[in-house]
Amino acid sequence: MTSFSIQTFGCRSNQAEAFLWANEFQKHGLKYEKDFSRSDLIVVNSCTLTGRADSDTRSFIRRVSRLNPKARLIVTGCYAQRAPEELKNMPQVSCLLSNTEKKDLDAKILSFAGPGKERQISPFRSRASVKIQDGCNFQCTFCIIPSVRGKSVSLEKKEILARIKEFISQGSREIVLTGIHLCSYGLDLNTKSSLLELLQEIESLKELRKLRLSSLDPRFLSPSLIEHITASGKVCPHFHLSLQSGSDDILHRMGRKIQIEDYTNILTLLREKSPRASLGADIIVGFPGETGEDFSQTYSFLEQSPLTYLHVFSYSPRPGTAAASWQQVNGKVKKERARLLRDLSSRKNTNFRRLFVGKECEAIVIKKEKARTEVLTSNYFKVFIPSCSQNEGKEVKVKITKVDTKKTTGQIVNSSSS
Repeated sequence: MTSFSIQTFGCRSNQAEAFLWANEFQKHGLKYEKDFSRSDLIVVNSCTLTGRADSDTRSFIRRVSRLNPKARLIVTGCYAQRAPEELKNMPQVSCLLSNTEKKDLDAKILSFAGPGKERQISPFRSRASVKIQDGCNFQCTFCIIPSVRGKSVSLEKKEILARIKEFISQGSREIVLTGIHLCSYGLDLNTKSSLLELLQEIESLKELRKLRLSSLDPRFLSPSLIEHITASGKVCPHFHLSLQSGSDDILHRMGRKIQIEDYTNILTLLREKSPRASLGADIIVGFPGETGEDFSQTYSFLEQSPLTYLHVFSYSPRPGTAAASWQQVNGKVKKERARLLRDLSSRKNTNFRRLFVGKECEAIVIKKEKARTEVLTSNYFKVFIPSCSQNEGKEVKVKITKVDTKKTTGQIVNSSSS
């Protein structure tokens, strides 16, 4: 039986695509293999958000080819879309598919593997990612994604609901909705819709246990959407926002068309409506023209905000974007600013998790080992507990017993009947 593995780089949309491909490949009789050294086919879903992402993809291709020289490597994704010639020149690559050619991946895999007997699907994990939208209609001056993903395109509701039902039937207890720009969902459909309307339909599925949202653009977080996601019994209290900076001048240079006052109002409302929620943000440091004063404003804003963690990126010039041609910030300065914000993130996250010591949280078992079990709470804490009888995908209630900078420890109170 032909085996396959998938390596995913970058965003949750790439992860959702990989999850879907894996299900389709198994339906066609292929066997999923975690060990790359034993795979016949290896699919690489690439990212090109930063120069580091490009480098990571190339490094993986070389490394996995040395590990398994007989495997066929199929490379797709945003890097393949942006710079196909760079990847075509790598002798290890058997096949290259752009983002627009991803629809042909199934056929290409089968052409390599040959027909197989249809198999019953076993889920990869207890949490399934479903991509509801692709592309972006905006042109932030730092971002290459619109040029490699195209305009916003939404999946029809009926197809989204069908995919969610399929994953639930395979045992997934949590569905993660992903997209390049989630808040644009439905605006391009013949029958106009919205993210709020989609959420209402998804939540009406009785079998659905938990729903998690990936990154949200604060420019499009309406009061009605905030009211819904914070009051819902199924949407996880975990909201990640693409803020990018805490300086009005830098936001203007980025083309974000929003101000810090707006961010403050949104974050305050989210915290008031959902006191237990984890609130995260993407932040770019060292954007062209970012002065020491701009960074100080960003640091001060983030320090005083109710955010509980930060994803910090050092600015990376991307070909074809407006900001790539502007005067760049010194690399050492960017590195130091990133370190300061990551230290701030660690302190804020540790302090937030400590608020839950002695408290109970809903969770899902996501990884089971001999010595310990790892669970993920609804508000996005990874909690380590002593090894227990609950299998992956089992819903449990955990009590947080200890928190330090590195990890959260707890114990199972009881398990759900589901």
